[in-house]
Amino acid sequence: MRISTANVYEASISNLQRRQTALQQQQQQLTSGKRVLSASDDPTGAARAERALAAIGRVDANQRSLEASRNSMTLAESALGDAGELLQQARETMLNAGNASYPDTERASLAQKLKGLRDQLLAIANRTDGAGGYVFGGQGSAQPPFLDRNGGVTFIGVPGQIQSGNLEDFPLTMDGRGAWESARSGNGFFVTDAGTNSLVPGQAAKGWIDSGSVSDPSKLTGHAYSIAIGGTAPSQTYTITPAPADGTPGTGTFTPGKALEFDGMSMTISGAPVNGDNFSVSPSTDSLKVFDVLDRAISDLLTPNRGAAQITQSNNNAVRDLDAVMTRLQSARSQAGEALNKLDGSETRMSGLKLYSQQEQSAATDLDMTQAISDFSNQQTGYDAALKTYAMVQRMSLFQYING
Repeated sequence: MRISTANVYEASISNLQRRQTALQQQQQQLTSGKRVLSASDDPTGAARAERALAAIGRVDANQRSLEASRNSMTLAESALGDAGELLQQARETMLNAGNASYPDTERASLAQKLKGLRDQLLAIANRTDGAGGYVFGGQGSAQPPFLDRNGGVTFIGVPGQIQSGNLEDFPLTMDGRGAWESARSGNGFFVTDAGTNSLVPGQAAKGWIDSGSVSDPSKLTGHAYSIAIGGTAPSQTYTITPAPADGTPGTGTFTPGKALEFDGMSMTISGAPVNGDNFSVSPSTDSLKVFDVLDRAISDLLTPNRGAAQITQSNNNAVRDLDAVMTRLQSARSQAGEALNKLDGSETRMSGLKLYSQQEQSAATDLDMTQAISDFSNQQTGYDAALKTYAMVQRMSLFQYING
């Protein structure tokens, strides 16, 4: 009788190898803390983990874009806040310049103050973002986007915004032209101004006109008008050309300080206008530029020998236009603030998505340590038993069996 055969021997070896492989795999899982070490361990779990890892990668890339956008919008919001403070100082300067008792030398001094504020504003408009670009560079500019030339400051960047290009398109720059060169002129609906005297070439009007207001938006026509004063005080008349479309008489008795109303607009001519003085009303446009407003104000303050009416009109226009550009910059600042709020919301959503993806990856690949230790103990016990059994069987032969 033969106890050990080739078949039994081979079966024992195969059993030992299987148990040794299973024990080794169990040890690797315990060491790494991962249930899935390769795709062959669990193809479904590996695919699930790979999808979660790809989602985490996308979130990380979006978070980098978000931080770049937050840095840019924070710089833009701060810059626009600084610009607003400087423009407020410019407005106060123009109000001071309206003092009728100031001589030309005093107004020239105020003009120098405005020049200093203008230079500071130009530095803000060309502020860098710390990464080689410019906060107000629009869609890209290799050099400062605002260039100071003889004819004034010009935007040489590309209008628009650079965006991150991900799903939510985070803004990376501000549109310099939109913020600094697109305010609504006049009162936002129409622009009033004093002209010259049609009877005395080169003579400025002796009265001034206010910014006006809209009394009935439905009657606005968008036409340009001319208001001519005729006669001598106190029996003066006014003539509106072209005739108002709403049926208001195109001519009538003129009284300084009394509002004129036609085609949904209301405005007041004050001072002491004389026969032949002209005043204009034109449609508002969205092309009012910050630096043009300051340059005009500086030029007016440096012009000597102006009459009281000219000083009042130019100061009224300057304050009106400063208010308009301040409103536009404030609107741009609000847009930057809104972008920052949106970024905060996006960051919260992305953090939640990343946490979910990490949990998905963990659920697909992480090891249950309690179960794994129990399985390892069972595998080790089974392997030890198989090893001892093999050792006992290997020593047995027919002669040993007979002698035993």
